[in-house]
Amino acid sequence: MAAAALTLSIAACSRPSSSGGSETTTAAATTTAAGSSGGSATSASGSDTGPATASSGGDTGEELSVGFFGFAKANSFAQATWAGVQEAAAANNATATFLDSNFDGPTQVNQLQDAVTSKLYDVVVIQANDGTAIVPAVKQALAAGITVVVEFTPIGGRYDTIEPQVDGVISIVDAPTINGEGLAEMALGACEQLAVQPCNVAYLQGFDNYPLDAARTKAAEDAIKAGGAELVASVIGGYTADSGRTAFQNVLQAHPDVNVVVGSSQAITGAAALAPDRDDLLFVGNGGSTQAFEGVMSGKWYGTYNIPEKTEGYRATEMGLAAHRGETVPTATDARSLTTYEALGTKENLTGQTADYSD
Repeated sequence: MAAAALTLSIAACSRPSSSGGSETTTAAATTTAAGSSGGSATSASGSDTGPATASSGGDTGEELSVGFFGFAKANSFAQATWAGVQEAAAANNATATFLDSNFDGPTQVNQLQDAVTSKLYDVVVIQANDGTAIVPAVKQALAAGITVVVEFTPIGGRYDTIEPQVDGVISIVDAPTINGEGLAEMALGACEQLAVQPCNVAYLQGFDNYPLDAARTKAAEDAIKAGGAELVASVIGGYTADSGRTAFQNVLQAHPDVNVVVGSSQAITGAAALAPDRDDLLFVGNGGSTQAFEGVMSGKWYGTYNIPEKTEGYRATEMGLAAHRGETVPTATDARSLTTYEALGTKENLTGQTADYSD
């Protein structure tokens, strides 16, 4: 399945980038936003965190340009975001360019600094590879009159809040600690469904050198233990089916009686293939891919933490363009509010839903 299908006709052009690979789309202006969906902009507590306005920019008749600083062009999750970015740009009289840092923090910082110098973009939407290292470049962009939208991952030193950590940015993020707590809640739900005592849980962490992964892992593990389950293993599982399969092989050798395995949706796809016939084993994924949805609906996965990423990319771009044109938008949006079930994608919650992308 395709990661996401564009509902507007978008013609590609070839604007070059001075800071690495890029992909640009352009479209004529339309008067209504197409493809926007999801909940209202709220804080983690469910309340609006206040408006932000931008003093720069022109009226809605002026074509603007958006720079999307995504994780990596080859990453299916980032491609789902990019589909939403393109739709929002097309619906709001703007062009959009994907700047590919390929998961490299320093490259992404350099790309943003180059964008400030070149003045190519009115609005930038950033999926930060390193939310701390990119702060000075974000401040430079704001000082240059660029509207900055922080998308999915927080920018700053805290991973337990959706609130902007740099004055002047717009934030639509999934706080990693809240993500971790959600994964733990579903792991404990899986334990309850299996009705085993003790319930042995293994956690497959993504990357061991990502601060956001460390924050998510600690939150998940603490909540799993507090819920009464046994955390029997915590290993690096990565973000591919192969890395997840390898990690789970090692877990199975040391803990053949494991009951619940938690990890990225990609890693869990690989792990689940190793034990197709065990009735005393359930999986919990982190991601809203086609494979994750299929795993949950099959009953082999208890659930998956799902943020509708195409919708988030759309909303991030829509808000950035509106703010640049002087409109009032929320300063902070909890990405979980884009679902009606706070991202906890159990079988009941995902019934009738469609995934945004495929791993």
